[in-house]
Amino acid sequence: MKRAFVFPGQGSQYKGMGLDLYQSSDSAKALFEEANQILGFEITKVMFEGTDEELKQTNVTQPAIFIHSVIAAKISTDFDPNMVAGHSLGEFSALVAAGAITFEDGLKLVAKRAAAMQKACELRPSTMAAILGLPDKVIEDVCAGITDQIVVPANYNCPGQVVISGSLEGVEKACELLKAAGAKRALILPVGGAFHSPLMEPAREELATAINEAEFEAPICPIYQNVDARPATEVTVIKNNLIAQLTAPVRWTQSVEQMVADGAESFTECGPGKVLQGLIKKIAASVEVKSI
Repeated sequence: MKRAFVFPGQGSQYKGMGLDLYQSSDSAKALFEEANQILGFEITKVMFEGTDEELKQTNVTQPAIFIHSVIAAKISTDFDPNMVAGHSLGEFSALVAAGAITFEDGLKLVAKRAAAMQKACELRPSTMAAILGLPDKVIEDVCAGITDQIVVPANYNCPGQVVISGSLEGVEKACELLKAAGAKRALILPVGGAFHSPLMEPAREELATAINEAEFEAPICPIYQNVDARPATEVTVIKNNLIAQLTAPVRWTQSVEQMVADGAESFTECGPGKVLQGLIKKIAASVEVKSI
């Protein structure tokens, strides 16, 4: 049986995240302490004791989820993947867990990504919205039809659930049109900006330099990347896809479908929360889902 291990993105954080790992494993504790040193502040204090509001700050959220996810995989005796994937930020966690990049370099890239995305968010008012109950094609056509503002599909999470991203005016206009087209819900999300849209171009350019300078190796198994939902093992392809990810949609539905087509029968979520398990059940009801 082929096993897929998947890693969550932003939104899976919670108060006290990672504390059980820290307390139960010396190797986990060492990695948490290493993370504090790399980042130059005690992120463990925020993870273990911080408020929901503190954990929502992008410069904390992204490293915290990455740290939790990678440590969960590294200390697990059950981590034996035939393939891996990560949702947005989770792609970095997946690459570290699969040996393509070191924990230190991965964490530095995630911290740089978070800072670059935060800066891009501050350049122009922007947001995201979850659209429920419409075919992907309808959402794509409505977004494409709005030419005076930026609004694009950003996350293909599961059938009937797509997140759109763009300028405030663009997203609001799209929500009205999509509700008129029959969407069950068009819900503006409490996020800081338009992730996975052209508005992240300044962040993409900044991160591209850091990714190209970082040392990558071929992973121990294929990674199914967000940009094209295809398996990759070649370093240049992985780097290019990782850079493109910031302004391109997260094709999660397509990634899971491709992994199932390639033989995955079991999916294990590594990291905080159970968001991906829920999405996978909606994409491929027959597969086994669990977490570590």
